[in-house]
Amino acid sequence: MHILHVVGARPNFMKAAPVMSALTARAGAVQTLVHTGQHYDANMSQVFFGELGLPTPDVNLGVGSGSHAAQTAEVMRRFETIVLDRKPDLVLVYGDVNSTLAAGLVCAKLTVPVGHVEAGLRSFDRTMPEEINRALTDRIADFLFTPSSDADENLRREAIGANRIHCVGNVMIDTLVRLLPRAMDRWAAVRERLGLPEKFGLVTLHRPSNVDHPAKLRALVDALKKTGSILPLVFPVHPRTSRQLTELRTSDVTGLRVTDPLGYIEFLALQRHATLVVTDSGGIQEETTFLHVPCLTIRPNTERPATVTLGSNILIGDDFERLQKEVQRVVTGRGKTGQVPPLWDGHAAERIADVIVRAGL
Repeated sequence: MHILHVVGARPNFMKAAPVMSALTARAGAVQTLVHTGQHYDANMSQVFFGELGLPTPDVNLGVGSGSHAAQTAEVMRRFETIVLDRKPDLVLVYGDVNSTLAAGLVCAKLTVPVGHVEAGLRSFDRTMPEEINRALTDRIADFLFTPSSDADENLRREAIGANRIHCVGNVMIDTLVRLLPRAMDRWAAVRERLGLPEKFGLVTLHRPSNVDHPAKLRALVDALKKTGSILPLVFPVHPRTSRQLTELRTSDVTGLRVTDPLGYIEFLALQRHATLVVTDSGGIQEETTFLHVPCLTIRPNTERPATVTLGSNILIGDDFERLQKEVQRVVTGRGKTGQVPPLWDGHAAERIADVIVRAGL
């Protein structure tokens, strides 16, 4: 059984690592790892491979940046040759990035079975490119590995057969559970290096809807400065966000402790010890829910509703006055901590491996 994994951005790395590990323990599983190069910055890619224990990719397509159409097309063009040469029995794609849809389309046209890890998530916001990637990948995938019951319901609503849906839990949490002890060991050194006080907030922003529009970005930075007067904030700046701040000449982030992007373990240490997190990341909504850390999401919607209905997440949207109020609630001990959704237990990858083995590919 030859399984080919496709990753393109760092959230994919965190999902692929436990699945590859679980399949390694299954007799007869031969695995190939293809990195499309969608994230090509060393701080966003290479560091994560080392920390997560992922093997060096067998193939790096080196696609790099570009428009959504150009990036998707280039992955398809380069990936087709790999599939034809390697002849996998199953291709696993992860999450909702352009690489995921591109690889899925190639396999569908070549009649190679596809498994989608993190299937069924929906924000119901068609302005998000990721929403298009998720919905189309789910239509063509043969195995839909879902993280939660709401994802199952979304797929059933779209008339996808129950035999294709497998609720396995959240593989992101598998990686978190495995590496949390290392993050805890690293905490003292991280705190000293960044000069953090006992109580602090953590900020991450990277979505085009937040950082690509000058007026929105200025307003958001101003809101974060005000928030920093309530609670000190540390802000590892994503390369995309850094470029936009430079172009805006809005590099003045007084009151924020700005850092370069961090590796997974250091960032996890920050999440674990943060008083709260302000983010627009889907994965961080999930991680904070598992850690019971209040999360304030700068988006009007989420494809991960379990983080809101069960977990510690609150959708802020563009209501920056509410942001200040919610931060004040957390600081005064009234923040939302929630509970962990079912099957977010660190064993999702093992359940995925079990399904694949039973399929007898």
